[in-house]
Amino acid sequence: MSRIKRKFSELARDRRKGLIPFMTAGDPDPARTVEFMHALAASGADIIELGIPFSDPMADGPVIQRSSERALARGITLRRVLDDVRAFCERDCDTPVVLMGYANPIEQMGYEVFGAAAREAGVDGVLVVDYPLEEAAEFASIMRSHSIDPIFMLAPTSTAERIAAVGQLASGYLYYVSLNGVTGSTNLDVSSIAGKISTVKKQVSLPIGVGFGIRDAATARAIAEVSDAIVIGSRIVQLLEQTPEQDAIQILKIFITEIRQALDCVI
Repeated sequence: MSRIKRKFSELARDRRKGLIPFMTAGDPDPARTVEFMHALAASGADIIELGIPFSDPMADGPVIQRSSERALARGITLRRVLDDVRAFCERDCDTPVVLMGYANPIEQMGYEVFGAAAREAGVDGVLVVDYPLEEAAEFASIMRSHSIDPIFMLAPTSTAERIAAVGQLASGYLYYVSLNGVTGSTNLDVSSIAGKISTVKKQVSLPIGVGFGIRDAATARAIAEVSDAIVIGSRIVQLLEQTPEQDAIQILKIFITEIRQALDCVI
């Protein structure tokens, strides 16, 4: 059983909702990525999504785009991201880590080399935003051969055929994009999300984490009412961007703790 599957099994047993925060590796300070990851875990994160900086993050809004630009300017590479995961896992062997990014850096390294290196570092799952589903079978197979869960996205526009196809390839959990647009968008329609998730669950047995547009405790709780987990990224990146360096850890812990408390109010 993968650590991701085990984590969701524990959450289901305890009747709790999953909290999956996202941060970009290397931002705002490459030397503090691991420190920030530990702060997320200590404040209630169940799984951490760590963004691989990329020069053309087409699915991301301006907040995460800027974080990628800053990280790349500071020399962050895929190898450095794996080093950070390894350092995190040396102290925390319970919190699963999912890498989230784009195909180009992984393809430059090669599927097999990346899969082996990621598993050795302690990576539990990988979500590649720009892989067409029709071309992802080999990637998913190789990731599973290295005991890494390939995670895929579904959107409000996903057809029944696409949902079924994703269900055949994915493991760990599904990432449901709550609205059309890029990360950091707003205007969540909870009733619409609930209806779509109900449709997905009729075809796929994996847990569903919902992301895009979740910015505070109120929206996190509303979405958690209809999902297995919430994914929150742009607001975290924005907080780290706007907070003075000496206050960053404290502000991050306060924010994640508020989200955790909101989720724990969901029955």
